[in-house]
Amino acid sequence: MRCLLQELTSLLLLGMALAQRQVTVQEGPLYRTEGSHITIWCKVSGYQGPSEQNFQWSIYLPSAPEREVQIISTMDPSFPYAIYTQRVRSGEIYVERVQGDSALLHITLLQDRDAGEYECHTPTTDERYFGSYSAKMKLMVIPDSLRVTSVPQTLNKVERDSLELKCEVSKSTPQHSHLSISWYRQKVGEPPVEVISLSRDFVLRAGSTYAQRQATGDVRLDKVGETTSKLTVYNLQPSDQGEFYCEAAEWIQDPDKSWYAMTRKRSEGTIVNIQATDKEFSVRLETEKRTYTVGEPVAFRCILEAQNIPERYFSISWAFNSSLIASLGPNAVPVLNSDFAQREALGQLKVAKESDNVFVLKIYRLRLEDSGKYNCRVTEREKTVTGDFIDKESKRPKNTPITVLPLKAGFAVTAISRTPGVTYNESFDLQCIIKPHYPSWVPVSVTWRFQPAGTTEFHDLVTFTRDGGVQWGDRYTGFRTRTAIEKAESSNNVRLSISRASDTEAGKYQCVAELWRKNYNSSWTRLADRTSNLLEIRVLRPVTKLQVSKSKRSITLVENRPIPLNCSVKSQTSLDSHFAVLWYVHKPSDADGKLILKTTHSSAFEYGTYAEEEGLRGRLQFERSSSGGLFSLTVQRAEVSDSGSYYCHVEEWLLSPNHAWYKLAEEVSGRTEVTVKQPDNRLQVNQTQKNITVLENQWVTLECAVTNRTSPASQLSVEWYVWKSGHPEKEAVARLSRQATLQYGDLAALSDLKGRLHLESPSPGLYLLTLQNVVVQDSGAYDCRVEEWLLDPSNQWYKRAEDLSGLTTVTVKQPDPTLQVDTAISNLTVLEKEPFPLDCSILSRSSQESHFAVTWYNLRMKEGGGHGTEEEEEREALLSVGPDAVFGQEAGRFEGRLRFQRLSSVLYRLTVLQAGPADAGNYSCLVEEWLPDPKGVWYRLTEEESGTVTIHVQDTGSTLQSTICSNDALFYFVFFYPFPIFGILVIAILLVRFKSRNSSKNSEGKNGVPLLWIKEPHLNYSPTCLEPPVLSIHPGTID
Repeated sequence: MRCLLQELTSLLLLGMALAQRQVTVQEGPLYRTEGSHITIWCKVSGYQGPSEQNFQWSIYLPSAPEREVQIISTMDPSFPYAIYTQRVRSGEIYVERVQGDSALLHITLLQDRDAGEYECHTPTTDERYFGSYSAKMKLMVIPDSLRVTSVPQTLNKVERDSLELKCEVSKSTPQHSHLSISWYRQKVGEPPVEVISLSRDFVLRAGSTYAQRQATGDVRLDKVGETTSKLTVYNLQPSDQGEFYCEAAEWIQDPDKSWYAMTRKRSEGTIVNIQATDKEFSVRLETEKRTYTVGEPVAFRCILEAQNIPERYFSISWAFNSSLIASLGPNAVPVLNSDFAQREALGQLKVAKESDNVFVLKIYRLRLEDSGKYNCRVTEREKTVTGDFIDKESKRPKNTPITVLPLKAGFAVTAISRTPGVTYNESFDLQCIIKPHYPSWVPVSVTWRFQPAGTTEFHDLVTFTRDGGVQWGDRYTGFRTRTAIEKAESSNNVRLSISRASDTEAGKYQCVAELWRKNYNSSWTRLADRTSNLLEIRVLRPVTKLQVSKSKRSITLVENRPIPLNCSVKSQTSLDSHFAVLWYVHKPSDADGKLILKTTHSSAFEYGTYAEEEGLRGRLQFERSSSGGLFSLTVQRAEVSDSGSYYCHVEEWLLSPNHAWYKLAEEVSGRTEVTVKQPDNRLQVNQTQKNITVLENQWVTLECAVTNRTSPASQLSVEWYVWKSGHPEKEAVARLSRQATLQYGDLAALSDLKGRLHLESPSPGLYLLTLQNVVVQDSGAYDCRVEEWLLDPSNQWYKRAEDLSGLTTVTVKQPDPTLQVDTAISNLTVLEKEPFPLDCSILSRSSQESHFAVTWYNLRMKEGGGHGTEEEEEREALLSVGPDAVFGQEAGRFEGRLRFQRLSSVLYRLTVLQAGPADAGNYSCLVEEWLPDPKGVWYRLTEEESGTVTIHVQDTGSTLQSTICSNDALFYFVFFYPFPIFGILVIAILLVRFKSRNSSKNSEGKNGVPLLWIKEPHLNYSPTCLEPPVLSIHPGTID
């Protein structure tokens, strides 16, 4: 399911990409020189709307790169800004539309201010904006630094001399560019001829006129300096005469890797005159024969033999019986005299130059008066510096006489045939007999004409032309492969033989003979014509044996399955028969059948209107068995709408002898009734009822299992619902669409359930919905509804079935309380002013996540509680500690005397300091157990009270220690003041003893006076005294 979703997403993104508009412009930056002509192309693709798009050009100048300056538009004449308006109107800037979606911006005279970033914008014709509508490129305008110089001069050379010319080419363009250098020769009134060139890629190449001489080394181009090149031409010829100049171009490579000539310049020219060395020449006159017939053409050729003819100047004059007919000057323009000028104007005569040394006089149609003597005269002429010609030498050959004879006309034509009736593939002959016989040089043409059976108009079939060729008519080209035409050598009789006759040859035949005369302008004039009698030829077709199976059958199948249709030919006329099969379908709502598909006898396919309307083209498959008699049509991926009655219409075609197919017979097959239905519903979802009971914060997995489905290729959508107590209708929890898209119901979307849902499909047909960290509110009866979707043959999804699962009842409970507190009863006797502990021990808890709130209570007899038999007790809270470890207010009489300790997670101790008689009584602790719900909110699960501890406080009277500790003045008097007094006393005693030792040497120990031993005082810390520690001084002992 996940892969299918990815594929659908990829196809969607691809369709969107293909449908978006994309504008592209010529890649920049482009470097162009001032004064040059530049073009920038722009085209748009992926657009919608008309095929002719509009283009708008703007520029962003370097001085203001953020400001758009409009130049020109194909749709708005007012589009240009003022600085470009005049240049646009004058045609200096214009847009050339190459195609409807591409155009060229022309700037014919580039200026320095034209540098900047150009933007091509195409106004939208799309239904919505999608894609790019403009593109930009940069144009850099640089100065034209190309310089081409050569010394202008005039050189007079003699044939076979050498010629050396120099040309200096320089540039100062900072950009990387290449130079190309070419030398040209130009004669007056003629286009320039390339001599030799050095391309931008440093390839040396000669022009076609000088290629051979460059190969032999007679033409060279050498570099003789940093910027100078030299042209050398050895063995000069008269044809080298003219003006020589060099041309250079500066090339730069555009970003698209193509080279562009930014500028091109030529140098001044050098005039080179070459004098030829050999001036001899000879002339002869030729013609084919000396005797002609009226109407025949004649051609006289005056042939000049001399050296270097193309470099010399000759004029030619033609004479008839010593009278001037025409003349041609060096420019080869004829000038005719008297009657011959009229005949030339009518196209009956022509004077021309066939080549450099051949001049021709043609008379296209001879007359009787054209008999006589003909001659030509050739005169060499020299051209002066002023361009005038001077006659030098003249020569002519001997006269050439011809005789023109008259032509006699008058003849008859007859057509005969031995086989007026034939059958298919037989042959027949037709003869056209012409009397009398004319000489072979007399132009006679014979045309066989044909009127097909069933028509009233004759058409030319084949012509034996006047010049002996064969010309076939345009309408009956098929005759050529089976027809032979021949002409008898001894006469003009023409026989037409047709083999393998067919019905296309059936009809009426006749022949037409024509007598011709060739005119002066090579045109022909028909002198006479005769038409023969009619010949009718009958051709019969073969008898058909076509039989098509008429059996009927019925087919019932499931949607998306193929529909097999057969058309069987049981017998045919010939083993070479071809069949055209037309397939039809008839619907009950239609009067006639509709054409689905036609396969012609040449195996070509033609889709019928029904196939086009119902979109069957991509679902039809046609087959023909190897035996040739069984045709099959398969309708793939059948739809319900394809139901109907199908049949075929068979046409039998045979190949006629002229290789044209004709339909011999046709027959219709029996019908096949086709019923297409949707697949049976097999969708089944597990109906097992389930009950699930879980504690809060646990996970619940709901299973939706599809145990059976209609098709393995179907897609499923699954939706979960829940019935909750107190709600009249079930609520949608989540829905998984057939495209694997998860959608949340209102219940999940409006609560925190959305974040606690998890869906997975571990296997096909099994869907698991997991509710994480459930709460009591999640309790309810859950089920799933499964929809099965099928893809119809037209690639449209439709819902075929749906089914509900069994109910799964989910009950979410809070944990059972298992809290236990030590309830043992105990007694404790403490001395007055002594501390006593109150322990609160938790023996068991409901959860490891539990937190506890503990409160200690004191139960004692109520003061002034009446005189009844039953004593009244009052309950006083000493201290409370919340589940969040926040302490409550201490009881008033215990304030400052309580100490709290948490000895472990389940043992709490409260110590009461300095017990007093009023503290006697019963004590207990109350424990509350708190747990967090799945939302993190703490709630009280249960509570339990411990057993009582009875405290007895024993009155010990007033002790020295308590008296001292209770009085500050007495404390300092006892523990601090005696020390300095005691020190002074010790010093005095020592002094007394020291003196007495001097007076009585036996007084130490003898008189029984005791020594005083001073022990180090020590501190005795009483835990019940909150004041500074008690300093106890213990008297020494007398040894």
